[in-house]
Amino acid sequence: MHLTSQDRLFVLTGAGISAGSGLATFRGSGGLWDGHRVEEVATPEAWQADPALVWRFYSQRRRDALAAQPNAAHKALAKIEQRLGNNFYLCTQNVDDLHERAGSHRIHHMHGSLFQSRCTRSNDHFTDHSFYEDPNDLPVCKTCHASVRPHIVWFGEVPLDMDSIYRELDRATVLLVVGTSGSVYPAAGFVNIANQRRIRTIYVGPEEPLNIDSFDEVILSTATEALPSMVE
Repeated sequence: MHLTSQDRLFVLTGAGISAGSGLATFRGSGGLWDGHRVEEVATPEAWQADPALVWRFYSQRRRDALAAQPNAAHKALAKIEQRLGNNFYLCTQNVDDLHERAGSHRIHHMHGSLFQSRCTRSNDHFTDHSFYEDPNDLPVCKTCHASVRPHIVWFGEVPLDMDSIYRELDRATVLLVVGTSGSVYPAAGFVNIANQRRIRTIYVGPEEPLNIDSFDEVILSTATEALPSMVE
């Protein structure tokens, strides 16, 4: 991937990049996460129906993420950021912290963060590495005593700070999409916006995304195999 000093790189990553660290993807695990359908654990309706089940599910995801390590693809993107500085922007659909642990700093979690929780009344969010697996000991807000939920954008909810994402995409000269299926919007539509603005578009992943025809260049390879060589 050839970049000049004038280029601005917008990177979008999905679950495929963390799969190389052993974290299961929804689409890659038979439509199930830890044996649960998405409607049971990752929607506002699921939270209303059974917050204890939702917290058990996300407590396990926290355990899984803590046990995982950043892989070569995460580290390659951190290295690109070191070279580009403020001309680099990383938007991830992932809720794990592997990008940060690999050394990335200019990063936005559009679907929330696994290691944050938020008050359901005030929407204030805070760092939280705890596990809530006892239905009799679910977290409540220390200020107002309302229930506390994972700081995750569930299916049916609006991703976080879309205005800033679109501003960064408008400034980009290259869009690099890594490890996404091209099926989850609005992220799947970023490539269409890039095409309208004549931004060069590159896709990296082991399988063809649903929006493959929208990319200028497609590299069918795992992120851990492709990204380190692209950096060099």
